[in-house]
Amino acid sequence: MDPFDNINNDHASLPRNMIENSMFEEEPDVVDLAKDSAAFPAFPALEPEEVVYEPRSSRLLVRGLGEAELDDEEEDYESSARLLGMSFMNRSSALRPSSSPYTRQALPRSCSRPSGRTMVVCVFILVLLVSISMVLYLLPGCTFTKAGCHKSNSSTPMELVFPKATNGKLFPWTERRLPASVRPLNYDLSLTPNLTTMTFTGHVVITMAIQHDTKRIVLHSATLNITKATFKLGGAEAMQVEVLEYPAWQQIAVSFPEALRAGQTCELSLGFSSSLSHAYDGLYNSSYTDQSGARRVLAATQFEPLAARKAFPCFDEPSFKATFLIRVIREPGYISLSNMPKSKTSLLSGGLQEDEFERSMNMSSYLVAVIVADFTCVSRNVSNTLVSVYSVPDKKEQTHFALDTASSLLLFYNSFFDINYPLKKLGEHTHTDHTLSHTHRPPPPELLLCVCVCVCVCVCPTDLVAIPDFLAGAMENWGLITFRETSLLVRNQSSPLDKQLVASVIAHELAHQWFGNLVTMRWWNDLWLNEGFATYMQYLSLDRQLPQLDAGNVFLKVRLEAMAKDALNSSHPVSTQVTSPEQVEEMFDSVSYEKGASILLMLNASMPDGQFRKGIIQYLSRFSGSNTVTDDLWNSLTQAQVPAPSESVSAMMNTWTLQKGFPLVTATLQGRNLTFTQEHFLLSADNNTQTSSLWHIPITYVSDNCSSAPSCSNMFMLKNKTATVELPSSALWVKLNYRNTGFYMVHYGDQGWAHLTDALNTNISTLTDQDRASLIHNIFALSRLGRVTFRQVLSLMSYVINETETAPVLEGLSQLRTVYHLLDKRQEQGLASRMKGYILEVFRPAMDGQGWGEEVSVSRQEQRSALLEAACALGLQNCTQQALLLFNQYSAPNSTTRIPGDLQGVVYRAGAQTDAGWDFLLQAYGHASDAAEKRRLLRALASTQDARRIVWVLRAGLLGQDIQTQELPLVVSAVSDGFAGHLFAWDFVQQNWDQLLEKFPVGSYAIQSIIKSTTSQFSTQAHLEQVQAFFSSLKQKGSQMRSVLEATETIRLNQRWVDRILPTLQRWL
Repeated sequence: MDPFDNINNDHASLPRNMIENSMFEEEPDVVDLAKDSAAFPAFPALEPEEVVYEPRSSRLLVRGLGEAELDDEEEDYESSARLLGMSFMNRSSALRPSSSPYTRQALPRSCSRPSGRTMVVCVFILVLLVSISMVLYLLPGCTFTKAGCHKSNSSTPMELVFPKATNGKLFPWTERRLPASVRPLNYDLSLTPNLTTMTFTGHVVITMAIQHDTKRIVLHSATLNITKATFKLGGAEAMQVEVLEYPAWQQIAVSFPEALRAGQTCELSLGFSSSLSHAYDGLYNSSYTDQSGARRVLAATQFEPLAARKAFPCFDEPSFKATFLIRVIREPGYISLSNMPKSKTSLLSGGLQEDEFERSMNMSSYLVAVIVADFTCVSRNVSNTLVSVYSVPDKKEQTHFALDTASSLLLFYNSFFDINYPLKKLGEHTHTDHTLSHTHRPPPPELLLCVCVCVCVCVCPTDLVAIPDFLAGAMENWGLITFRETSLLVRNQSSPLDKQLVASVIAHELAHQWFGNLVTMRWWNDLWLNEGFATYMQYLSLDRQLPQLDAGNVFLKVRLEAMAKDALNSSHPVSTQVTSPEQVEEMFDSVSYEKGASILLMLNASMPDGQFRKGIIQYLSRFSGSNTVTDDLWNSLTQAQVPAPSESVSAMMNTWTLQKGFPLVTATLQGRNLTFTQEHFLLSADNNTQTSSLWHIPITYVSDNCSSAPSCSNMFMLKNKTATVELPSSALWVKLNYRNTGFYMVHYGDQGWAHLTDALNTNISTLTDQDRASLIHNIFALSRLGRVTFRQVLSLMSYVINETETAPVLEGLSQLRTVYHLLDKRQEQGLASRMKGYILEVFRPAMDGQGWGEEVSVSRQEQRSALLEAACALGLQNCTQQALLLFNQYSAPNSTTRIPGDLQGVVYRAGAQTDAGWDFLLQAYGHASDAAEKRRLLRALASTQDARRIVWVLRAGLLGQDIQTQELPLVVSAVSDGFAGHLFAWDFVQQNWDQLLEKFPVGSYAIQSIIKSTTSQFSTQAHLEQVQAFFSSLKQKGSQMRSVLEATETIRLNQRWVDRILPTLQRWL
């Protein structure tokens, strides 16, 4: 098929489809009860928890009503009046007549004028009387009477303005967050996905406990058609009830004429139906093509953060934990998987089969998972837990590395947390069907192979599942962890870099089984308790258990990258308030993940050996099965320390979690006196932006007297703006943040930078490779801030020509290429060309030293891949010639040439620049079965500089037929990297924004990635104005996203930085 059949010219218009996003529609219609209470005589009296008050500080009066005091619970609800458009007015204006029947008579001119003293006295008395009257009148809990303040206030309670449900009746709740009056105890859930019609039906019985007297039950439901609803209180008969729906906030409710009493239990039974989602959340359909060319379909779930409500009605907030008993009705050609082991399978009429799973532990709704597919698995018994890895049948041989890795990491976590894997899914499982009824013993510890089809007996609990069509990298569903194929499957001959990626993702998701599943954050504002911990543990576990994968360089890289986002004024605290769905989605960013992990690393490094682990064990044990807030973690870490610390952990760590950004520490050395001064490192386009933020910083430092060994490092806790320490002896220079374990930037002053530059040029080993990488990162960041000149930057970079270690090589190369891309996209062609020459000059020795054969070391593969990719992209002739030679050998008919995995990207991109090579790669992409190789092929296809092919690959990623839509963010990123493609990518985003929101939720990581890829290299006023105009026009469809603020702020900073360094570049280069 010619991929360009539908493109008539090089400037073919891109597809556009205006789709309304119902989640973020206009404010709801409202009815003002105070305006005409007679219109709703049967509406039940308001409950105390439903009454919404303004804060004490505002003292506003609601139409026709009096004042009332607030208690703590009522203050939580004060925002609902503003959200729903409640109108306020002054009480006195209602009593004031619009006109008077009397007219004032003119005073005779002969009247004497009172003296000034008399007027002053009269005015004083009048003011005094009015003030006394107002004080008495406004006394809380008092109504003014002739006898004084003896009568309690009997004003009518404040009334809410309720939104309308879909049937026109009043919806009895006014908050996005659910009321706390009812808590779910158990869900009895049945789902029947139809993989022919791509629909599903379901039924759920929710057992609930009444926490407070209430006349309504409110829960979540989205895109579901409620077909039947009954309610049963205690042992009474079930009765049919009316379900009110409010789609704007994805809520449904049932109201009752009589209050449900605290302590009672009840059941709400709901039947529902819907279509399988065509996006990547809720219960969605997916497909793949097998080796015979047949298309296979499946259904899978992705509920985090807010999509369980799209699969079944539920209390879809993390704090509403409950148990789940799940049944799945399926066709006999498929298997079903869920969080728990399957307890039995039954035959139903029509040939369908029902799988019933054991009741789960208490867990949040976003952790529920269901899959219906034709997968196969390999399994192993590990420490009384059965670990299984599932894939499509054709890729079963790619699951063994994941099984080995998961088994090894599970043993590590069991030991480190001192709590065995918390979800026991191994034991005696009874299986019953129409022909069999017996008990299965646990499988032996040796490797098990199981092909799960039809009604065969197969026990594969604790599951890791590779899904062909999956947007996220992975999802930690309790007992049923789902992955992208690239995040779980590798061949035996795959690159060590591919294996490092797979191991990292597995380590992250297994850590979640403790952090996130066993102990869960109470609300999404503390998402970092889940994601920051899992990120930190993934690198800690790999370092301890699989050191050959050399994950330390990756951890350093992501910590440095996280600082770029957190240095912006548009960043946010680690723990920050979130309310709307898009705000929740945007919490899944580098601040929650990488910054969260970074501050945990810093905390661990500052505590005595073993104390951090001891506190973590105490935290997990104490809050097992519960929900927590950040202070619960700090308290556990404080209590675990022996002897007791001089200050609590929260006193230190709240400075890192409750305020955005991080500090810049300036080190001034005078003889033996070392002075530290801290300030907020803030890259602001407004030079006048200042903050008074202070952090408790565990500063580590070394000097030229002793600089590389761990024993050389000293620590000082900086709590104030400035402090001075005395060194044991005079030093020529100091280096702060030893091995970059702290999350702060360092400035050494002109003299300090000069001494460090001289030291590295004299002896490169005087500092560790992590310290050399952090110096490079810091000086580029300080150049953006305006604290150092770009001449100083280039002076430090002069030592890199002798650099051989991966971390500093990759950091220096990345920073210089960023400058090159800014110049290139700004069309400063002369300077861009000279910058290209400078990069090749600095890194030419390292580039020339790379081979093109197999490489065993993961670190060396990282370095080789980055260096050769840069060399070929910058036009180094011997690199492009060698890459094309390998590509021609690989693409020759009947070729058996194999390209090493870390070089595939370089070679494929070189081949993609020719017509024949691009066509070959497109065909190879369609037939590739290795998921990692498939992504490298796709990135190469998107690197083309041909306009027609750029348009095609973007369109294909959006349509999802030739290229999976899950890969669209990667496609946009790869296209944006090229000079020819970056404007195409930006135009594509503008023209197809509505379709992008149909595929990916507003604020999701995919949308964040697309915005960053297409705008981060802009540095001109014209582009800034264009980006601002486009996003401003979106209104409810994304204009308020934090990622939009980051985009415009980044463009301003790019513009300022390039303008500042241009003169230096012109002279220096």
